[in-house]
Amino acid sequence: MATMNGTTVNGTVSLPATTQQDPPVQRLAEEPLDLAGIAARRAKAGKLIAGTAANSDSDMFKSPHAFNQPKAKRWDHLLTDDAISRQPCALKLAARFLKKPGMLSLGGGLPSSDNFPIESISMQVPQAPLFDKASTDIPESIVTVGKHDIRDKDGVFDLAVGLNYGQSIGSAQMLRWVTEHTELVSRPPYADWRCAMSIGSTGALDSALRIFCDRNRRDSVLTEEYSFSTALETIHPLGIKVVGVRVDEQGLLPDSLDETLSSWDETARGARKPTVLYTVPSGQNPTGATMGAQRRQDVYNVCRKHDLFIFEDEPYYYLQMPPYDKANSLAQPGAVDTSLNQDPEDFLKTLIPTMLSIDVDGRVLRMDSFSKVMIPGSRMGWITASEQVIERYIRLQECVAQGPSGLSQVLLYKILDETWGHEGYLRWLIHMRSEYTRRRDALLDACEKHLPKDVVSWTPPGAGMFHWLHVDHTRHPHAGKKTILEIEEEIFNSCVERGVLACRGSWFSVERDVEPTSLFFRTTFAAASQADMDVAVQRLGEAIRASFENLERASI
Repeated sequence: MATMNGTTVNGTVSLPATTQQDPPVQRLAEEPLDLAGIAARRAKAGKLIAGTAANSDSDMFKSPHAFNQPKAKRWDHLLTDDAISRQPCALKLAARFLKKPGMLSLGGGLPSSDNFPIESISMQVPQAPLFDKASTDIPESIVTVGKHDIRDKDGVFDLAVGLNYGQSIGSAQMLRWVTEHTELVSRPPYADWRCAMSIGSTGALDSALRIFCDRNRRDSVLTEEYSFSTALETIHPLGIKVVGVRVDEQGLLPDSLDETLSSWDETARGARKPTVLYTVPSGQNPTGATMGAQRRQDVYNVCRKHDLFIFEDEPYYYLQMPPYDKANSLAQPGAVDTSLNQDPEDFLKTLIPTMLSIDVDGRVLRMDSFSKVMIPGSRMGWITASEQVIERYIRLQECVAQGPSGLSQVLLYKILDETWGHEGYLRWLIHMRSEYTRRRDALLDACEKHLPKDVVSWTPPGAGMFHWLHVDHTRHPHAGKKTILEIEEEIFNSCVERGVLACRGSWFSVERDVEPTSLFFRTTFAAASQADMDVAVQRLGEAIRASFENLERASI
């Protein structure tokens, strides 16, 4: 097992995890965790020692304050037979015997690190607070991880450990970091919450669906009426029915959610009453909508009323931006973002509370990801849920993904923990918020300039990287003669001919067998330069005008 007391036995460690039933002998003051508290706890605990495939869990790394809550509800009545039937992996359980002094292993098939073909990896990492190119030219920017840093340099994580097989929950080194970060941000209001590393949010969603939904029970899932197409493509092959809930500029409408559940007709719907809600509360893909604090509480209350379990998918949570101000757009030449100087603790206070932070039942499985704020190709994130749910998730991962990439874990650890630390990472998020605000403002400036407002309307996104455009199909010269999908296809093809790609709203429709009543296009400000966005939106505007002026040349 991993520990923080510096005692190692044959590459593993022997101190049991901190649990609510088995508290450590000495605890720091039981106060909510903050940045200073993390540093104090680490200093008190000593060096983290975790060898190859070391066992660990979040209880080892939570603050004492985290245990001063009631336990989560149990979800036996919602779990699938598949999830309930899974047993611990015998080979991974065998690792616990390695803590016996003098044990020589002929058991586990862990390859010798001597045969790993990488001796070291070096990276140039930008430094806080500017994170600019100049900050990578200083000696401190060069971060190196070697094969035997633990053995030879008194390190905490190295390639010998990171490149070998690990536990499905993830490495102790990264698990400690995400547990501390989760407590800083969300402070879950129940005692037995835990984290587990994931292979990204889509992989986590697939596993969560297998734990809670079963086609043989005719299970169904609720989500926003327009939802991330890949999420829908993950759900449908499992034989699970998906039903859309109406949305507005703040996302899910609690009244619509309640009405859908209260009036559920199993015969008409072809599925039993839903037990799961999948939602993206911040910068929702594709609509860009962000739930305010009260909206999140209202949605949570409806879920409690109907005993609905919540999958909170939050890849864009930290990309929350100030309201768009056309007169003071950050995309204007010479514009300065004064919020870059914000204190990290104050930054945390500006974030809308997570659904996990109001979850008194343990009915939320939150999915976090490094994809949108750091490295998409790392394929790494983490989930947070009750101990019961995390345990079932680990049992599934032992037979499916085995856990996230060890290489991704060791490289991200070197950046997040050893180079930036928690404060540095928060400063990076402040930096990313500014970058995306500037990009969003550039796209919105272009929309103000080039789109025909008589037929195109929008709500400026307050988070994420997507901008949802509503096109008033009722003003189209062939309205009533052409379907909405035909008009949408006409505009889309015209866009492609002009050299711009905007995603058709129908691609994100949850219930595709139902004729749409509105026409939308999704645009993104994630990657294109400011100049390219201006040209692209100009072409989009031309395509819309061409469609609405076609044949009868309707005036707009």
